[in-house]
Parts: sequence; C-alpha cells; structure tokens
Amino acid sequence: MKLRQKVIFLAITPLILALCAIAFAVRHQAITLAEQQRATIQQAYLASKEAELKHYVTLASHSIASLYQSGRKDGATQEEAKRILSALSYGDDGYFFIYDLQGKSLMHPRQPELVGQNLWELRDAEGNLTIQRLMQRAKGGGGFERYNWIKPSTNKSAPKLGYVILMPEWGWMMGTGIYMDDVDQALAQVDAQQSRNIRSTMELIAGIAILGSLLVAACGLVLNLRELRVADAKLKVLAQRVVESQEEERARLSRDLHDGISQWLVSIKLQIEAGIARLAGNAEQKEKAPATFERAAEQLNKVLGEVRRISHNLRPAILDDLGLAAALDHLVHEFNDSSSAQASFTASPAAAGEGLPDMVNTVLFRIAQEALTNCERHAHASAVEVSLREADKAVELRIGDNGGGFDFDGIVLHPQRGIGLRNMTERMEAIGGSLHITSSPAGTVVLARLGLSSTH
Repeated sequence: MKLRQKVIFLAITPLILALCAIAFAVRHQAITLAEQQRATIQQAYLASKEAELKHYVTLASHSIASLYQSGRKDGATQEEAKRILSALSYGDDGYFFIYDLQGKSLMHPRQPELVGQNLWELRDAEGNLTIQRLMQRAKGGGGFERYNWIKPSTNKSAPKLGYVILMPEWGWMMGTGIYMDDVDQALAQVDAQQSRNIRSTMELIAGIAILGSLLVAACGLVLNLRELRVADAKLKVLAQRVVESQEEERARLSRDLHDGISQWLVSIKLQIEAGIARLAGNAEQKEKAPATFERAAEQLNKVLGEVRRISHNLRPAILDDLGLAAALDHLVHEFNDSSSAQASFTASPAAAGEGLPDMVNTVLFRIAQEALTNCERHAHASAVEVSLREADKAVELRIGDNGGGFDFDGIVLHPQRGIGLRNMTERMEAIGGSLHITSSPAGTVVLARLGLSSTH
C-alpha cells in the first residue's frame, strides 16, 4: 500500500469507526425507546380495555338490578334477566355470558351450542382450566382474567381478557371479555413502524458514512495530487542542483588535472626526453643527464602529492581508517598549508565522533570541507576554529571564522548562488540533522547538529 493510500485509509478508518459507534448507540437507544414505548402503549391500551370491561359489566348489572334485587329466584325472573343480558352485545365479538357455580353454561349469545353443557373441566389450548379460573376469580370478589377462547368472528382460538363477578343470590357467575388479538395487531404495527424508523436511521447513518468516506477520499486525492506536484517540482530542483554540483566538481577536477598534473607530466616527459638525449651525446652532455633525471623525479613527487590531494578531496582514506576526528584534524592541517588563514581543531571529548555511521561521517566531513573552502575563497579570515563535540545525546560540528561575513538571506534566495550552502543544508536534512548558519561583520559560524538517536 502506497503512502498516500495509507494516509487516506488512516483518515477514513476513524470516521467509519466513529459512525459505526454512533450507529450502534443510536440503534441501542432506539430499541430501548421502542420497547419502553411499546410497554407504555400496551399498558395504556390494557388500562383502557379494563376500564371499558368494568363499565360494560356495571351497565349489565344495572340493566338487571331490578330483577336481581326483587328477591325472586323463580325461573321466569332469571330467564328475563338472561334475555336482557343476551341483548346487551357490543360488536360481533362483544357479549355477556353466565355460568352457574358448578360450571354449567346458562347463557352464551355467540355460542348457543354450549348452553346447558358443564364446562367445569374445559381446558384451553395451553391446558388451563378456563371455567375454574374464572369461577375462582369471581368468588374472590370479581376481577380480570386472561384466557384463550374461540373468537366468533374468526371461529379461531384467540387470547381474551375477561371480567367476571359473582351473583350469589342466583348462584351465577356473570362476565364479559375483549379479545386481545386486536391489541397484539396494534402493538405489532407499532413494532413494525419502529423497526422501519430504526432501519431508515441506520440507512441514513450508512449514507452519511459513505458520503463522508467519499469526501475524505476525494480531499485526500486532491491533496495527494497537489503534494505530488509540489514534490515533483522540488525533485526537479534537487536534481538540477545535483547536476550543477556534479558539473562543478567535474570542472574543478578538470582544472586540477589540466592546470597542475597535466602540465607537470608534460614537463617531466620533456625532461626525461632531454636526459635520454644527453645520455646519447658527448661526455659533457652525459655528465648533465643525471641532474635532468633528478629534476624529473622531484616533479614526479609533486605530481604524486597532487594526486593524493585530489584523492583525499574525493574521499579521504583517513576518514575510513582513523575516524571523523582524525580526518577533520588532517583537513585543518591541509587548510593551514594552502591558506594564509590559520585554523585550529578541537574534539570534546577526544573520542568524539567514534561509532558514527559512515554516511554521517561523510556528511560532517563534507560540511567542514565546504565551510573551510568558503573561508578561504570568500571570508578573508585570519583565524578559523573547527570543533567536534558530543553532548546532550547529540554530535555538533562547529566551524567559525573572524571574516567579514556575508548576506545569508540574499545568498540563499539567489537562484544562481549559494549552491554550497544549500548542499550542506540538504546533506544534514538527509541524515535527520540540522544546519544553522549565522553571519555578521564579526564573522560566520556554521553549526551542524545531529541527535545520536537518529544515527541508529
């Protein structure tokens, strides 16, 4: 996975996780609220039904109160009471029923076939003794009882809420009931509506999550494209600087080879040819031949020294053999030999720079080399101090001179100048360090600092 893809992934993942957490919390709260709402509706619905049943039974009691309170227990009076109660129906499934204390059905307007039958042992689909439970409730002072009974309108067993009272003077149990399947249907509709609401809420959150993810991905893509263009531009500038640095180094090597080594080799060649010619001459010429070869040998030694100098500038062997401190000390001695300014080198502690990676040693050496070259060419300084120090879990290379200084900001911003300064800065950034340059008429200080933790 590419870096920009990882960035987009890391940006989208917390958003998705947060929206999932929100969705889970919303769903949990919605379900809890739906359950509470269902319980409230059910309780309120049942309360209204119970009040309705009590009103029905009270109305039925009042309709036959004159007959019941007359004190007559003859069959005609009771039959009149049954006729009145059988006529008090409310809807297809609302009716009154009467049983005697032994469980015999005395009146059932919707199921006349049950009249005259003893239903004391009747059990519903769940195995409950329906009539016995109703009788027990009536003898206990009357009240509500849940049971299953055949619903007249559908001719199927359905849950029913009954309310019964005892009429002890006649030995009757009278009551009525409301079928609860309508309540269950109403609650099922409530549940379905709540489920649809929860589902629509989850779909909305999912839509927001998808839209947010696409928006983050789009923003990330735009940012990546923009950063890619900026990075390409910086890469092109860096590549140009590298090419310029390479060309500058090649030009310097070409000058060193042409102006120094090449001319000396031509001179040596001419002297060797002259010496050979003298060896073939007379006795006087033969006597001068050794002096010619001696001068050629001296110039050859100078050529070897120049080759060592160029090789040292390209990659000092002492840096690999003895370490950074020794290489810097040797560089300072070479600077003193070739410059009118005098430089000094100190290492604190003496073992500073030991154990650093080769890349770090090379970068610090090149920075010191570039800084001393600038001192010799531009600073017009008389004294230069080079120090290598390890402290506070960091290594610091400091090069300070007492020259005239320069306009640092102007040099850095100039498109064709300050290549060496930019190269030093980029070298330090490449290894995770920093480079600070301060310049004033009193002198210039170059400070390269690198944390030791960055070298591992």
